[in-house]
Amino acid sequence: MLTAISMSAIATNGVVPAGGSYYMISRSLGPEFGGAVGLCFYLGTTFAGAMYILGTIEIFLTYISPSAAIVQAEGAGGEATATLHNMRIYGTCTLALMVMVVFVGVKYVNKLALVFLACVVLSILAIYAGVIKTAFDPPDIPICLLGNRTLSRRSFDVCAKVHAADNGSAATALWGLFCNGSTASTSCDPYFAQNNVTEIQGIPGVVSGALLDNLWSAYTDKGVFVEKKGVPSVPVPEESRAGGLPYVLTDIMTYFTMLVGIYFPSVTGIMAGSNRSGDLKDAQKSIPTGTILAIVTTSFIYLSCIVLFGACIEGVILRDKFGEALQGNLVIGMLAWPSPWVIVIGSFFSTCGAGLQSLTGAPRLLQAIARDGIVPFLQVFGHGKANGEPTWALLLTAVICETGILIASLDGVAPILSMFFLMCYMFVNLACALQTLLRTPNWRPRFKYYHWTLSFLGMSLCFALMFICSWYYALCAMLIAGCIYKYIEYRGAEKEWGDGIRGLSLNAARYALLHVEHGPLHTKNWRPQVLVMLNLDAEQQVKHPRLLSFTSQLKAGKGLTIVGSVLEGTFLDKHVEARRAEENIRALMGTEKAKGFCQLVVSSSLRDGMSHLIQSAGLGGMKHNTVLMAWPEAWKREDSPFSWKNFVDTVRDTTAAQQALLVAKNVDLFPQNQERFSDGYIDVWWIVHDGGLLMLLPFLLRQHKVWRRCQMRIFTVAQVHDNSIQMKKDLQTFLYHLRISAEVEVVEMVENDISAFTYERTLVMEQRSQMLKQMQLSKTEQEREAQLIHDRNTISHSAVAARTQAPSTLDKVQMTWTKEKLVAEKHRNKDASMSGFRDLFSLKPEWGNLDQSNVRRMHTAVKLNGVVLDKSQDAQLVLLNMPGPPRNRQGDENYMEFLEVLTEGLNRALLVRGSGREVVTIYS
Repeated sequence: MLTAISMSAIATNGVVPAGGSYYMISRSLGPEFGGAVGLCFYLGTTFAGAMYILGTIEIFLTYISPSAAIVQAEGAGGEATATLHNMRIYGTCTLALMVMVVFVGVKYVNKLALVFLACVVLSILAIYAGVIKTAFDPPDIPICLLGNRTLSRRSFDVCAKVHAADNGSAATALWGLFCNGSTASTSCDPYFAQNNVTEIQGIPGVVSGALLDNLWSAYTDKGVFVEKKGVPSVPVPEESRAGGLPYVLTDIMTYFTMLVGIYFPSVTGIMAGSNRSGDLKDAQKSIPTGTILAIVTTSFIYLSCIVLFGACIEGVILRDKFGEALQGNLVIGMLAWPSPWVIVIGSFFSTCGAGLQSLTGAPRLLQAIARDGIVPFLQVFGHGKANGEPTWALLLTAVICETGILIASLDGVAPILSMFFLMCYMFVNLACALQTLLRTPNWRPRFKYYHWTLSFLGMSLCFALMFICSWYYALCAMLIAGCIYKYIEYRGAEKEWGDGIRGLSLNAARYALLHVEHGPLHTKNWRPQVLVMLNLDAEQQVKHPRLLSFTSQLKAGKGLTIVGSVLEGTFLDKHVEARRAEENIRALMGTEKAKGFCQLVVSSSLRDGMSHLIQSAGLGGMKHNTVLMAWPEAWKREDSPFSWKNFVDTVRDTTAAQQALLVAKNVDLFPQNQERFSDGYIDVWWIVHDGGLLMLLPFLLRQHKVWRRCQMRIFTVAQVHDNSIQMKKDLQTFLYHLRISAEVEVVEMVENDISAFTYERTLVMEQRSQMLKQMQLSKTEQEREAQLIHDRNTISHSAVAARTQAPSTLDKVQMTWTKEKLVAEKHRNKDASMSGFRDLFSLKPEWGNLDQSNVRRMHTAVKLNGVVLDKSQDAQLVLLNMPGPPRNRQGDENYMEFLEVLTEGLNRALLVRGSGREVVTIYS
């Protein structure tokens, strides 16, 4: 009833075409949930049709015409096998007949349904009439008891040990079953010898008081005697329950949840009407009215019959599953008035009609799923006749149904079918609850008698009932549905139906965004949230698609990725090109498996557009902290749309925004996602500690399959008078605490080789991590050292001015000096060798005073480039610190030339400029 209320609310919230429950679930919870539950419900309905057909044949062969059996039993144990063969033969013929009726058209099914319904109604009325008749004239149905044990009447007629004969008394057939002979001195079963044989009435009547005896539960184990309480019985010692003795035994162990599982399939027909929603004249009116009235009617009949059967029929008969004590007759048939044949015929047509309904509803359900195109290989079953009849879906349904009939014994399959039905009901309730709680503007059902608590209660009961009935079958059904869900998610077509799951995702995203901190993340949670700057050609195609490949390798699907690009012009003139460019970028993102968002800006100039992206990309706390862009290979050309001026200004923008910058040199040589490096190195030239980004990037890259087999090497530059051995040991200790495995190598260079390449935080060997400083220096020495650390934003061009500046904060620029270096520096300060000091600490060389030919010959870049090529020529990827641009814009071109010289000859290079904050930590 709770499910029917939820279904009524969904059904009256707009037009419900073919598909019924599948349509409701898929449009409320999305195509994945709808397809998974819909296919499971389809299989359940189809196999249920096979069960109904087998039930029809069982009634026919057992009660209507037992002589019609084609296969006869061979031997004592062949009766069960013969029965299964007969059911297969007759079931196949019945299925073929039903499929022909359904193929002709649903209107003929509806006409037959009226005939079947009339027979069922007559049989139900006959039961009530029989119950009333037992009040004043109960039927004479004797039950034979031995002691308090019920006996099967199939092997004897007279319920007595002996009966009167011409010359005295003679042993009955019952005596022969328990004794070896007919004389009084023969050996008999001990229980038979010590207990009397009595007869009781199987249907004592509605006024007999049997209701009080049957009111309480009497659960039993498998294979125990069906015994009547209150009848005297003499117990005997342990006995072997011989199969030849005519006792009525329980065939299964009974308990509450198992009986619920048996009863539940009788109420699974509430979806029969909704499955044929496409054939209903007004589904919004018919589904709620018909379903709720059907549940009320059937529930009343079921519950009243249960109570009346308990009031009329003896308890041992109710527990006699196969009617052994009644010589195999139907106890309800013997109760009904005027004839047992009314019940037999009613049961026959009831199962036959249920089979027809399953063969009518299941193909329409499959056709609706196929027409939605969410499962590609099922699309052929969406076609049918001109009038919409699902011909191909009916054929597949018949094949699956025939499989169930050939199995013949569906006792092992039946529980999982109940799980499929329960799962469908559970998701109908979930859909209604979700739509109600989300309060979407489109949720306006005409059916007003619903509430989300009722739907939630129905969903919880369905879920609990699945595990109460059989937890392993419940897990099996959920596994099947999960596999279908993942298949639809992986292969199915993308559908946008405004479903509730999407609405729930939007609400969850809004909630999460509101709770994400706007400030910087803690170091332990920091990961590169990348803004990828793409260049487009005249046809709005991406120039460097490998940049997206590198992004997916770096991100491995984690964190935020924003793919940005700029179109030059005005939005009114370029909106069509902008839409086309965005589609091209999204397609490339899908190809390269770069999961993220696309943001395209139309601006009057490329420079302004890129600045806008760096400032405004992202939402709330989900903003980028790293910018990835390609090196402008054609920066020397005047006609290049992405000139060196734009590049340098973009570098300045990232610095001002306190964002990290990654520049990929020779990006077209970077590997695709399909490539795999079998060996090689990722070399890190760690000249400045920039917060650990240089250390973190190779670690992230090696999580991807492309770079997984590459080893990491770290090179650091030392001057001649540095303690190289101690520096290597310190760096190894630092990496150990960072849990990063890498080879460490210290490269020595003469002091004047690197003196000119001293800019901001770049190429100063003394700038190392604060962690090494804490390992090597005392507190007093740390305080002295802090006086030598210069604020990168306020440093002047002269060493004297630099000495007068306030010390920088340690979270911005972190340096580590060895003790030897500290002593040497103090000694040099005393000597007042200002020229050497200026060379070492001049963080702002006047790039503008050097012309291009001089920059080309700068021995610093050439020397360092020579060292890098010597060590890392064969490396798969080289990461280097990237110096910042000069303050004087006149030196921008020389700055570009300097970077060109620094990376010359490297196949793949990644210039890294940190944001100035720590991104790795030694703490857990």
